Amino acid sequence: MQQYFIKGNPQSPLVVTDKDTAKHMFSVMRLKEGDQVTLVFDDGVKRLARVLDPSQQSLEILEELADNTELPIQVTIASGFPKGDKLEFITQKVTELGASAIWAFPADWSVAKWDGKKLAKKSEKLEKIAQGAAEQSKRNLIPEVRLFDKKADFLAALADFDSIIVAYEESAKEGESAALVQAVKGLAEGDKLLFIFGPEGGLSPEEIAAFDQVGAVSAGLGPRILRAETAPLYALTAVSVMLELEK
Repeated sequence: MQQYFIKGNPQSPLVVTDKDTAKHMFSVMRLKEGDQVTLVFDDGVKRLARVLDPSQQSLEILEELADNTELPIQVTIASGFPKGDKLEFITQKVTELGASAIWAFPADWSVAKWDGKKLAKKSEKLEKIAQGAAEQSKRNLIPEVRLFDKKADFLAALADFDSIIVAYEESAKEGESAALVQAVKGLAEGDKLLFIFGPEGGLSPEEIAAFDQVGAVSAGLGPRILRAETAPLYALTAVSVMLELEK
């Protein structure tokens, strides 16, 4: 069954006003009267709905659904600006894996240099990618996308988390494997976890020191050195295994 995110609060009957959503429903999928879909509003609750009139793009809500696919903790993925379209790839995949937010910041060793205009355009594109991935993976929410123009603003936002884990290549080289497990398993349901990843060149010593000052834990992600676009996928998979499968 198709799932769509609808902005605002649930109401019945409902008229779909978002052009992209309406186009997908009634032009691409060609929904007709009586067809059923799943709608998710701002409250994150899934609801079963039925098409009333395709020409009017109207539906009625039938019932709330108990389905909740979210991770038990809120995980934000923060990456130093990577090259090319890697951030698009990261956004799509970490959304499928359960991230609640995708952040990116200008790291010391980032090759990519994005000004305010480029960031706004990039953010809009990533938001669409996140929405599509959230619909495909039957999420209850669309991850927040936030691109920081200045690293100082990113550092100022770190106080909002219960735990911060920095994926650090040097920790991996030293065989550090317990820090990730201990940090994740020490969290309670609903806690906020931030994973920080460097760009292709990694994180600078100055950045590691700044993260240490706010209580971040440096951790290796297994014995192999992972690419900038692979590491976030590993981290979220590990979180899912520890908190969803090992019950």
